[in-house]
Amino acid sequence: MMATRQPITDSDTADEAVRTTCDDASVCKRFATSKGYWKDPYIQYFVRQTSERKAPEINRGYYARVHGVNFLLDAFIRKTACKCQVINLGAGLDTTFWRLKDENLLPKKYFEVDFPMIVARKIHNIKTKPPLSKPIVETHSTDSLLIDGHSLDSDRYTIIGADLRDLPGLEEKLKRFQMSPELPTLFLSECVLVYLTPQQSSSLVRWAAETFHTAMFVNYEQVHMADRFGQVMIENLQRRQCNLAGVEVCRSLEAQKERFLSTGWETADALDMMTVYSLLPQADVGRIERLEFLDEKELLQQLLQHYSICWATKDKLKLGLSEVAF
Repeated sequence: MMATRQPITDSDTADEAVRTTCDDASVCKRFATSKGYWKDPYIQYFVRQTSERKAPEINRGYYARVHGVNFLLDAFIRKTACKCQVINLGAGLDTTFWRLKDENLLPKKYFEVDFPMIVARKIHNIKTKPPLSKPIVETHSTDSLLIDGHSLDSDRYTIIGADLRDLPGLEEKLKRFQMSPELPTLFLSECVLVYLTPQQSSSLVRWAAETFHTAMFVNYEQVHMADRFGQVMIENLQRRQCNLAGVEVCRSLEAQKERFLSTGWETADALDMMTVYSLLPQADVGRIERLEFLDEKELLQQLLQHYSICWATKDKLKLGLSEVAF
């Protein structure tokens, strides 16, 4: 898959830097929920509360991200009447499985894929914290769960350690844990594709389009990265050894859509997060805007204009997936 491998030390450092972004996102989400931006009773079991304050524009940015992604995910699950599967790529310490169970929106099976090291941490937390393990056991029909260092498998929830750059390995692991190409399938990736080269991410989304006849792909990541603000974002990440290998696809909303339209997806839409923020239920947006005073309205605007949600569909079963939109 990777034609030219960097010296092992470089790629290891790069992978490690990507892994730390998982912690960053979790810490930011934990802080925002502690401030009342949204409710997540499960994140406390994965991340300790941080004493470090996060700026109000960061909290609002995460609010838009979580609500925007959840809106599309929940709409897809409702369209399929829960007769579907979800594959969360680079899921990190995400708590969506528990939320969906609480809201009676659990798909037939919920898969998560991430680096083995992150998966091992997540599984350890699940094994040692009953509020996390109990819902998994409740949705499982037999006494025995398959659980080892790098994978967990139950009837409705599976966590797999894998590398998204190794597609044959990824497919083999998913099939081993009862992934069905016949079920409507939603793929979810949040700030994941940007760490793959454009060739690697195109191969991944092409594999998804070729393997599943009825599917949706929801991708949250950076956009408009060619302007000055985008360049500063790139430099900040590079200082932390975080190289955005796929940043050229993040130059515009059109480029984001084209990645899907050129790899076998039937429809693709993309919005920047400022637009998504303006389309979220405004009563709740009003509530969260009262939580903290925001000095720099302009900074929030710039930040949200540099992230986007792109979603693509293919709909052999004619479920009306192209109607899923904000």
